Amino acid sequence: MCVSSRSGVACIELNGGYPASIPRSVVRVSLPLVPIGGPRPRRADAVRNRDHLLAVAREVLVESGPAGITMDGLAERAGLGKGTVFRAFTTRAGIFRALLEADEIAFQTEVIRGDPPLGPGTDPVQRLIAYGRARSTFLMDHRELMRSTLEPSNPVPPSGVEFSHTHIRLLLGQADLGIDDLDNLAVQLALALDGPLLLASYSPPPPGTRRVGSLEDSWQTLIERLCRPETVQTVAGSTEG
Repeated sequence: MCVSSRSGVACIELNGGYPASIPRSVVRVSLPLVPIGGPRPRRADAVRNRDHLLAVAREVLVESGPAGITMDGLAERAGLGKGTVFRAFTTRAGIFRALLEADEIAFQTEVIRGDPPLGPGTDPVQRLIAYGRARSTFLMDHRELMRSTLEPSNPVPPSGVEFSHTHIRLLLGQADLGIDDLDNLAVQLALALDGPLLLASYSPPPPGTRRVGSLEDSWQTLIERLCRPETVQTVAGSTEG
């Protein structure tokens, strides 16, 4: 699997359940940052500086949240010039996009190579449930980071919907549901997990509440009713009795 990133294309071998018929470059994160033809390779020192800046930005994010990250502040704390920060990220929002992109790639790697039920090695329906639950948690945990990526030139936050669509379509096929149009079904399910959709649909929750649990449970109910309707009906019947 190849994932587009601002620093190039990160490739992950498609194994652990992905059939050989799927092209190796089928999955791309929807980050409108890479020009056609790909970016010029970064110099080694530029790569080191960018990695260092991202590490420092994560420290600030943990300590102060997104509001604590500024171009000037990051440069000072990292011991680098502001021009270095500008060349690495262009804008303040670019810092958050780079952080989100790195987390997105790590999440996708867990899906492809991680332990079951999120990773390969278990029933496809269980993987569908696990994926939606994990994706809901990921998106809600990154909600503030996503908001911080917004700027006039990029009014919509980055999204992993293309990866979600490809992964969900694969698992639907493996589940052998007897449904003809799995492509459109996969699109609908992927959009239910898309970051921009959640970002637009959810206002900040009241202090002390965690709404992600209801999203996880709703996803599981949806998949169980879609993929195992007879099981749901049996359970419902026994409950009523």
